[in-house]
Amino acid sequence: MGKFVITQRVNKEYQFNLKAANGEIILTSEGYVQKASCLKGIGSVKINSQYDFRYDRRIAVNQKDYFVLKARNGEIIGKSQLYSTKSGMENGIASVKQNAPEAEITDETLKK
Repeated sequence: MGKFVITQRVNKEYQFNLKAANGEIILTSEGYVQKASCLKGIGSVKINSQYDFRYDRRIAVNQKDYFVLKARNGEIIGKSQLYSTKSGMENGIASVKQNAPEAEITDETLKK
């Protein structure tokens, strides 16, 4: 089972990573000023990850494929890693769809 891991950036913003069961990061959030907003972002991923039309498939300047997951309002709630192939990117999307809905939340900011 996947998990959301909440961490705090150097600039004190909160972010989450969705990790697959193998520990690989499959989605990274934007930065949030408040932890409550970060938790809302996780809730949004759990819901929106199930709708294929919420994924925007893109090509980076280095010609690698990646995707962003958007909320209902069109805001980006998560971004993938860069993939060397389109099929790798599609597998990443499938992994988010599979892992996000039931993923547990681990708050690593509480360990400080």
